Order: sequence, then C-alpha cells, then structure tokens
Amino acid sequence: MNNASAVLYGERDLRIEDRPVVDPSTDEVLVEIGAVGICGSDVHYYEHGRIGEHVVHGPMVIGHESAGVIVKVGAGVNPGRVGESVALEPGVPCRRCEQCLAGRYNLCPDVRFFATPPVDGSIAHYVTIDAKFAFVAPASLTLEQAAMAEPVSVGVWAARKADIGPGDRVLITGAGPIGLFAAQVARAFGASDVTVTDINGFRLGVARKLGFATTNAAKPVVGEFDVLLECSGAAQALKSGIRALGPAGRAVLIGMGPDEVLIEVPVVQNRELQVFGVFRYANTYPTALAMIASGAVDVNTVITHRFTLEQTEDAITLARRVPESLKAIVVPGHHAQ
Repeated sequence: MNNASAVLYGERDLRIEDRPVVDPSTDEVLVEIGAVGICGSDVHYYEHGRIGEHVVHGPMVIGHESAGVIVKVGAGVNPGRVGESVALEPGVPCRRCEQCLAGRYNLCPDVRFFATPPVDGSIAHYVTIDAKFAFVAPASLTLEQAAMAEPVSVGVWAARKADIGPGDRVLITGAGPIGLFAAQVARAFGASDVTVTDINGFRLGVARKLGFATTNAAKPVVGEFDVLLECSGAAQALKSGIRALGPAGRAVLIGMGPDEVLIEVPVVQNRELQVFGVFRYANTYPTALAMIASGAVDVNTVITHRFTLEQTEDAITLARRVPESLKAIVVPGHHAQ
C-alpha cells in the first residue's frame, strides 16, 4: 500500500515521501485517512521549526485534525470495527499518571500527540492510533466534517473551562476557524449574546453569516461581557477583552501569541475576574461530533479550501497568501491533476 506522507524536516522544509504502512499493535487500529485540517500549529512548525520547547529535530509527518476509515485492527480490538468512519483524537495519554487519573489527561506529561515532535502526525494515507481514540463519526457526517471535531473540541473545552451557560454574554476575539467554532459552541452552551471581533473584513462577514454580532477589533468593544474567549493571540485583543468583562467575568486564553503579555492587575482584582489557560482538551470528542452532526456547529461554512496531499505546502501557506481564507483541508485520497 502506498503511504505518501507530508514530512517536515525543519523550517520551511516540507517533503512528500512514501512511508511504510505500520501494522496496528494489540490495542490499535490502522486508519486510511480521508481528511486532515490545517491548524495554526502546523503553520507555526512549518515557518519556525518549533513551538516553544517543542523543536523539529528530525523528519516529522505534519497534521493532527483528522478523520478516516478503519481498515485493520490489532489483536485486542473488535474486528467488527473495520469499515468504521472515525474521527481521531490526536493525543494518546499514558492513562497512569496523576493528571490522567484526575481526568486531566490533556496535561499528561507523557502524552503522544500527532505532529508534536518527535511524534508523526496524520497527513498521510495511513496512520495507526489507539482504538479508544478513534471515535465513531455519526453516519450523517463526511470525513471532512468529522475531522473538524478536533478544532471544535478546543471550543468545547474552553466553554467548559469558562462554565458558559444560559444567559451568558460572550466576547470572542479573533474570527479565525477556532474563534468561529468557539463562538458556535458558546451559543450551543446557552450563551444569549455572542460578539465576535477581528480586523479581517472577510472573517467578520463569515461570523455574521453564522449569526453573530461583530465588531472591528480596531474599534473599542461596546458592552459588558461575562466571558472572554481570546482566540487571536493578539496582546491588544486580550487587553481590550479583559477590560470588557464585567464583575466576576471569566477570560480563557486560547490563541497562541507572544510568550509574555501585560495584564492590568487592578482590573482583574477589582472585578474579581478569573483568567484561565487551556491546553488542548479532554473528554470532548463525543460532544464535538454531536454538535457538528446536529448542526449546532456549522463546519462547512468555515472550510474554505481543499488540497491534495501533494499540495500540503500550499495548504499550510494558504493564510499568508489568501486573506479571504479560513480552514484548509488536505484530502490524501485525491491526487493532483
């Protein structure tokens, strides 16, 4: 079987190579990949060869937002799973450490996460994964839609962290894919008012199409909010977003930006604000898939471009080249014409 894969060797050095197809071990499944979304972390690894302490020292298959079809199972997996369409949760924890046993497996120090050095990712024709992290996709979903369970999970985890509920007024700073998914999740969790900010007019237009109030981030935010979901990574967006929170407001830091930002401590203290960090997610995939299947989260509107596996580099550089773009999808089964 051909296993063409998109392999990152270092900064701006991406190559398409044929890799061996690995047999699934005892508790694993072999998945033929049908769709992989491009994430900001993929772009960051491509442009810089690292994210913080995670450095690309050797060849690494890129990509982690993926779905496909199980084509083979290991000895400990029900053979009836062959043929299932599945969304792949990309981080497999040890399930033995203190964090895992406390239910915070996203904080497992030994988690193996797709496309986090040195672990290979999923822009390939075939990958293996622990069977418990291959979630059956609702029959109504395409593989492209199922792959979006990964970024939608970020929104689910942030909404849980902020305890979003009926009547909450939510401010989303950043109308990229994560921001647009987080906004829809917040609405599904019961938020009565969701406002999205950005400086990109195209992205704000998509937010309005999805039913949200919008504000250009260059202008002051009008209103008082209960929750801030900061999805842009921009220091100014965090500063203005925190200022827009009312008493006992909750701010969740989602976007990747500068390593250090200034926070106005008196604002946080005097209003008794809570500021949360989020790192990936845990126990979110069933909820994310259900939200997509029900239509509560519209992923189709956010998917704007599709590429073959051979065009992975074009997919990764899309946002830099095309301002009117959002989520790029790599479809390994298609071939360049």
